[in-house]
Amino acid sequence: MMLRVTGSQRSDRWRRALAGLFALACLAAPLMGCGMFKKDDDYVPEDPADKLYNEGLFLLNNKQEYDDAAKKFDEVDRENPYSDWARKSLLMSAYSYYKAQKYDDCINAAKRYVTLHPGSPDAAYAQYLIGAAYYDQILDVNHDQARADKAINALQEVVRKYPDTEYALAAKKKIEAARDQLAGKEMEIGRFYMKRRDFTGAINRFKVVVTQYQTTREVEEALERLTEAYLSLGILDEAQTAAAVLGHNFPDSPWYKDAYRLVKSAGGEPNENKNSWLSRAFKGFG
Repeated sequence: MMLRVTGSQRSDRWRRALAGLFALACLAAPLMGCGMFKKDDDYVPEDPADKLYNEGLFLLNNKQEYDDAAKKFDEVDRENPYSDWARKSLLMSAYSYYKAQKYDDCINAAKRYVTLHPGSPDAAYAQYLIGAAYYDQILDVNHDQARADKAINALQEVVRKYPDTEYALAAKKKIEAARDQLAGKEMEIGRFYMKRRDFTGAINRFKVVVTQYQTTREVEEALERLTEAYLSLGILDEAQTAAAVLGHNFPDSPWYKDAYRLVKSAGGEPNENKNSWLSRAFKGFG
């Protein structure tokens, strides 16, 4: 089951950027007519780079032929290494594989582009493709989230190396969504431990969310679950701190209402211990 965030939706700015890239490629090498093909079946000429490139563009424009388009661009790269056609084709190959949902091939081509052409104006887009390819393979929180980690690492490179590009903005949005997934995975495991009454194991998982994923949507529930887990262990001071931190940072959260009720039922009040790891974790938050 794929994530709801991994569908085909793309920002308008990214769509325009892709359209511009495609239009630029088309302008650089206008499609040639049918007269390029020889009638003599016994003669098979070597395809010049521009012909192969244009054939790739033609297939790419047909939308359902993304895989064939990628293979044409790969052929340009094989037959004309180190040429400007090869550089253009390598990027178009990565994009074609991405559209074909052949993500491993997309990642390999895009990584090769970044390695060979780090100073190219299109290197930012190639790096973004790497992150997007990992991102589109993220599964729901019931599965391993290794791809979410890889997506974040690749997209952070876009933000770090190309901060002034439009791809950096798109990368930041995907990073936040991927971080939500990682936090969600920790919450899933923490809830499992709660059901087994392994409260120490649960606390360790919720602690990861609170310390590493404070900007995600999971942090409010994590604080409430910490309140519940600490009360279950009889550690009222930490439970009161978790409830107080939750109330201070998310006063309108329904999770705070639950945490408040739990602490009151145990004879306590939401009260923050400034020496608690919870208090230190949220110092400067907001």
